[in-house]
Amino acid sequence: MARFAKRVTSIESSPTVRLGNLVAEMRARGEPVLSLSVGEPDFPTPAHIVEAAKKALDAGHTKYTPSLGIPELRQAVAEKSVRENGIPATPEHVLVAPSKHALYMACMALLDPGDEAILPDPGWVSYAPIVELAGARPVPVRAADEDGFVPSVDAVAERITPRTRALVLNSPSNPAGSVTPRETVRGLADLAKDHDLVVISDEIYEKILYEGAHVSPASLDGMFDRTVTVNGFSKTYAMTGWRLGWLVAPPPIVREVAKVQEHSITCATSFAQHAGVAALRGPKAPLEAMVREFRARRDLIVKELEAIDRVSVFRPAGAFYVFPKFDVPVDSQTLSERLLKEAKVAVTPGRAFGPAGEGHQRLSYAASRETISEGVRRIAEVVGRL
Repeated sequence: MARFAKRVTSIESSPTVRLGNLVAEMRARGEPVLSLSVGEPDFPTPAHIVEAAKKALDAGHTKYTPSLGIPELRQAVAEKSVRENGIPATPEHVLVAPSKHALYMACMALLDPGDEAILPDPGWVSYAPIVELAGARPVPVRAADEDGFVPSVDAVAERITPRTRALVLNSPSNPAGSVTPRETVRGLADLAKDHDLVVISDEIYEKILYEGAHVSPASLDGMFDRTVTVNGFSKTYAMTGWRLGWLVAPPPIVREVAKVQEHSITCATSFAQHAGVAALRGPKAPLEAMVREFRARRDLIVKELEAIDRVSVFRPAGAFYVFPKFDVPVDSQTLSERLLKEAKVAVTPGRAFGPAGEGHQRLSYAASRETISEGVRRIAEVVGRL
């Protein structure tokens, strides 16, 4: 009988991946499930990006690449970081990797057993397990309804201890679609400098923005040398299956993270990297059209949820999720299960995103307007019976 390591037995499988698998199984059985749970754009990857990958395959780009990534893509990421984010990056500051893996590698490189990492609560389901896999302790900071789902400077300051090593930020955020204001980012950056913390900034939803402005912590004075900026292609360019992203960090951090890459996946997929260059340097019209449609869907789903008694809705300013609160006599896991069983609607229970998510459900509007309207109608019917 195999004995499993505590590092894996101490964490749960991803609730969002598990739910996605369950929906796929139900659909395979012929059950008419409407999914408002998937965290990926329902748009095709833009044609010019696909064509670049085809050309790369035809040109024989099917071998290993340098572990840090092909020079053309590192250059394109650095240029984008300077131009769009105000981050003073050069190619030596860039490591190409799947975005989720980049977050994992950053934690492996920066955290030791006994260290602490501050995370937003609610926050993406994988932050805490990644920190735990690195042997460190996740420290959630409440950033819920009353805070506009943005961690306040005071709340973060209260959770800093001598063991705190890293502060994880995410804007626009998953699960609520909140956008952190510039003054808050600046205040959190000051805390990081005062307490010698590294900021890990997850900016994967940067371009899916409806109100407010995106602020990269690494662009602020004194922050570049203590920030790991993680971004990628999955959400912006509808490239979830390509598994391609990057991190930008000062050279000492890049060198240590590169060791983890070299001894794990070696490098990102070669032909996908050439497609990444085309994404960053190609036309922006497909992205702009996608964001316009997401904005319309955001408006639709908020309007229809607001019409349901005992449901309160925070209006997201970015990403493609809404995180309504349900005033019902069951917990979020039970409600999610009932919605799937009784209404054939898949949503993600708020508790999956942390204790402060209890009472909520995450609904993804990366679905057609028809699916959104019908899904919300079915949800209203179930809530009306509770």
